[in-house]
Amino acid sequence: MNQLAARYPRGFVRAYVRAKLATDPVYEAVFERLRGSAAPVMDVGCGIGLLAAYLRERGFDAPIAGIDHDARKVRIARQVVTEHDVTFDVGDARAPLGFRGNVVLLDVLHYFTTDDQKTILRNAAESGGMILIRDGVRDGSFRYRATYVQETLARAGGWLKAERLNFPTRPFLEQSFDGAYSTEVVPMYGKSPFNNYLFVFRRSSAGITKE
Repeated sequence: MNQLAARYPRGFVRAYVRAKLATDPVYEAVFERLRGSAAPVMDVGCGIGLLAAYLRERGFDAPIAGIDHDARKVRIARQVVTEHDVTFDVGDARAPLGFRGNVVLLDVLHYFTTDDQKTILRNAAESGGMILIRDGVRDGSFRYRATYVQETLARAGGWLKAERLNFPTRPFLEQSFDGAYSTEVVPMYGKSPFNNYLFVFRRSSAGITKE
């Protein structure tokens, strides 16, 4: 993965990518759950395109589309991730996706109001595929407090452009989809002190398995 990090601009961005790949297990976890699916992937809040770059590095070849409200990060993603069938656009996570396939939301929901979170999740459900959500969970724990502090500092430093922090609770996420979905919840701390979990919602017919 050092070669992957080397594709990003020198300085803070490259150091950030190296740190994420070394300490954050979410990329491997998402790859394992998407592996074998030919369904397109929508990465909502794609940032600098790190998930798409990782998936292509691991040999995942289904189409990938990413949207993010930060035009600066989208430009970096477009410059770095040039593999086939990968696109990035500036967009609002709350807008209808107009997409059929699997949806990934990594560390996105906590920047929105509860009503906006419901809209984002409803739009994801309309895509008809598997929904993978990684986010910090609001539960009053030490890990949650550490997560809140880290996010506050990232906003103050300008890396994250967000108006608010509104971390969802675990029951809120688990109850956001109807009985047509099975639910998998996995701690996703990695080597960090943060209160991250991966939520995987699968329809009985989610994904298209390759022969």
